[in-house]
Amino acid sequence: MTKDDYRIEVDTLGDVKIPQTALWGPQTERSRHNFSTGKKMPLALIKALLQIKKVAAQVNLELGNLAEEKSKLIVNAIDSLTALPDEKLQQDFPLHVYQTGSGTQTNMNVNEVVAHQAAKLDPQTKILPNDDVNRGQSSNDVFPTAMNITAALAVKKVEAAVEHLITELKIKQDKYWRTVKIGRTHLQDATPLTFGQEISGWVSMLEHDLQYLQELDDTLLELPIGGTAVGTGLNAVPDFADGMAEKLSQVYQLQFTSKTNKFYGLAAHSGLNVVHGALKTLAADALKIANDVRFLASGPRAGYDELNIPANEPGSSIMPGKVNPTQAEALTMAAVRVMGNDVVVDLAASQGNFEMNVYKPVLIDAFLESAELLSGTLTGFADKMIHGLTVNASRMEKLVDNSLMTVTALSPHIGYHASAKIAQAADKNGTTLRQAALASGKVTAEQFDQWVNPLKMTNIEQTK
Repeated sequence: MTKDDYRIEVDTLGDVKIPQTALWGPQTERSRHNFSTGKKMPLALIKALLQIKKVAAQVNLELGNLAEEKSKLIVNAIDSLTALPDEKLQQDFPLHVYQTGSGTQTNMNVNEVVAHQAAKLDPQTKILPNDDVNRGQSSNDVFPTAMNITAALAVKKVEAAVEHLITELKIKQDKYWRTVKIGRTHLQDATPLTFGQEISGWVSMLEHDLQYLQELDDTLLELPIGGTAVGTGLNAVPDFADGMAEKLSQVYQLQFTSKTNKFYGLAAHSGLNVVHGALKTLAADALKIANDVRFLASGPRAGYDELNIPANEPGSSIMPGKVNPTQAEALTMAAVRVMGNDVVVDLAASQGNFEMNVYKPVLIDAFLESAELLSGTLTGFADKMIHGLTVNASRMEKLVDNSLMTVTALSPHIGYHASAKIAQAADKNGTTLRQAALASGKVTAEQFDQWVNPLKMTNIEQTK
């Protein structure tokens, strides 16, 4: 860089060359060079940090801890930043996830950008990153506060995606409630059920997953703000934490609270850990549902061929006319990533050494990735797979008629042993179950037709 390309700023370690057009300051510049590996800090987290700084300026003003002109200038600077398009805003927040484990450098990145933006708006009013933008705060309480905020918002999107998929599945459940198909256990033929009944199981799985998430919502609303460096609240004025929680609740329309143990809030991330566990549970169930759909749709000539899936794109670069269950594949890949992220979250949450956990950036990055993957792929699965899904009713009927496990309906009348002999004879001789039953002399044609009724075997009226 030539002298025209950079400016010199000074921090506690000395002079730092900073790109002339950059809004950040020396601490950001040092981190930019010291930690250059991996993903950038999630923009959602940056936006939450900016809102925290804005609210802090307002609360400090109300509590007599910041001059009015400084408070208003900080607010105006942040408003001008958050009004930028995402790609423009991202340019001033270049730091990576893999940095200091407290997120200190990203907190300072935000402080420095706000201070420099304020200087652009009003060069006459001096705004200092540490003394003004970070007043009453520490990275150690600000960063986990932003973590909880972004996680709470992300989970709301996941919950909405689950509700949307449930709606689409219920449409199919009602449509195919009386469509009989063969059941399968241990990957082997079992007794009949209807496709609507099978879908109802998927729906119930998702309804339970949604309930688990909603029951845990409140744990992410506990904010450690006001704990400052180690949880004691040093340098934060009285009522600062309560004022922050109240205003942040208004900003995000969520009921945040500061009534939580600050030592816990800095050193542990149990709330994020337990909620991500619920996301992992959702991922496991989503993987099961997606697998069921793609296997039942396998074929169309050499598989189960019970379901017809939408043709969203050509399925092969070499095989013309091939249709693949791509939405199911995307969802199952997302599910295994979430399961992997759960290990990251679990291990990171366990590393609260003394007064602070220093795995914060990787923990929230993994959490937010899981939430984004689930909300996106669940929505795609609902809209581009389930919405256009139809059944191959003739194939389902053929498989039921050819099944040996409908023999189960004979057991109450002729006994388990005699019924098993009939099924074994049909399988050995390659006949239908009806033919084998009549040949056994244990059942008349009238009795067989009365007892072996696939729709009646589903107990359809009792299971709705």
